[in-house]
Amino acid sequence: MTAFLGELVGTLILIIFGAGVVAGSVLKKSKSNNSGWIVITIGWGLGVTMGVYAVGQFSGAHLNPAVTVALAFSGDFPWGDVLGYILAQMIGAFIGAVIVYLHYLPHWKATEDSDAKLAVFATSPAIAHKFANLLSEMIGTMVLVFGILFIGANNFTEGLNPLVVGLLIVAIGMSLGGPTGYAINPARDLGPRIAHFLLPIAGKRDSDWGYSWIPVVGPLLGGSLGSLLYNALFKGEITVMLWLILSATVIVLLLAYTVEKRSSREVEQSKLVS
Repeated sequence: MTAFLGELVGTLILIIFGAGVVAGSVLKKSKSNNSGWIVITIGWGLGVTMGVYAVGQFSGAHLNPAVTVALAFSGDFPWGDVLGYILAQMIGAFIGAVIVYLHYLPHWKATEDSDAKLAVFATSPAIAHKFANLLSEMIGTMVLVFGILFIGANNFTEGLNPLVVGLLIVAIGMSLGGPTGYAINPARDLGPRIAHFLLPIAGKRDSDWGYSWIPVVGPLLGGSLGSLLYNALFKGEITVMLWLILSATVIVLLLAYTVEKRSSREVEQSKLVS
């Protein structure tokens, strides 16, 4: 197996378990309907664990563009392989979402809630607030990258590392997942969102492209900043790139804050007019 195929297959496995547990919880007439947030977070964590077990020996099992870019910034992965890994992750996420769609085929028509159908494929905010949503995705992914680097710095009995990474995902979901559904992975959100857009899902809504940039930009910035901060704090390696990414992060957050404030003013003005 090549590294490209490894990332594709590993991300596919991640989405089958992750999107699958969401589908089972939110789609009507599923025997696991209404199983709840705890079940969903455990399902995603086990999905990561199984994906890492499956392909870790072939590709390192990043399964996440934010992790790939973060490891490149930390010096643990060659920049020349980044685009290939991201492409493989996107393809795997898309195919995994299609498989989940087929697996729950009769349940789409049985479910009237179009938001629930979108939730199987992509994340959305509990409270729509671009600045806060972007910040949440950044923090969640920063914690993910810190955790992965912490875990890598310790010695584990052979074979336990993927399980510990899976537990990290569960912990992030339970502790930080509430505001946005914790994409913390651009491929996990964008690949299935594209599948939602293309698939003939009965009674589906739009794919919420207006929000789709947040679970892409947030994790990429948060993961990159996390790896560079880890190197600065734990290795004493303070680089120019750290300041560049930190500056880019501040600029993007300020832009998101400005857009949110403008949107809030427009909403208030429309209420006054009506």
